[in-house]
Amino acid sequence: MCGNNMSVPLLADAVTVSGAERETAAVIFLHGLGDTGHSWADALSSIRLPYVKYICPHAPRIPVTLNMKMVMPSWFDLMGLTPDAPEDEAGIKKAAENIKAIIEHEMKNGIPPNRIILGGFSQGGALSLYTALTCQHQLAGIVALSCWLPLHKAFPQAANNGVNRDIAILQCHGEMDPMIPVRFGALTAEKLKSVVTPTKVQFKTYPGVMHSSCPQEMMAVKEFIEKLLPRI
Repeated sequence: MCGNNMSVPLLADAVTVSGAERETAAVIFLHGLGDTGHSWADALSSIRLPYVKYICPHAPRIPVTLNMKMVMPSWFDLMGLTPDAPEDEAGIKKAAENIKAIIEHEMKNGIPPNRIILGGFSQGGALSLYTALTCQHQLAGIVALSCWLPLHKAFPQAANNGVNRDIAILQCHGEMDPMIPVRFGALTAEKLKSVVTPTKVQFKTYPGVMHSSCPQEMMAVKEFIEKLLPRI
């Protein structure tokens, strides 16, 4: 194994689910506010492919305005959960750079960017969308669960020269989500169609599901990963 994890802060203590055989692809998955990488490492283990490496980093602990400045794992500060709420632009951009450093690290270790999927849930899904769409490398796809596109007014201009214009996006949302209402998910899907090729955006909703995942959603995620990261 070449490359030094210590030079990539988020990788040093990330939860990694290694492949059972030679790893030819990677899924980097970002948890939601107040969570850790452990819960999604467990969820992804249940749908894992033997040649794929799953990396679930932990967000740093910071004060979160939305939660009365309580210190908790958070990729960036959150002021509100509506499309017009003020946003932590500097924090979002810094977090995206930290995730891009993980992508670069995997590339140095022999996994090409077009064999890397970036994904996440809630705030992690939001960061995965922003990071992938502003990334200078062409990635395989994005899994965006129960989330939104941060700094949405900056797009499509913010998309880095359209490198990921043809990226496949799987967006899933619970129809009963009280935290991030499904209509925000639908607005996000429409916005994404102005940033990438519209036919590449899948928006799936799940009746009765709140701000969480469900088995049907995880099967959709598995199928998406299998399709984009076939065995080579």
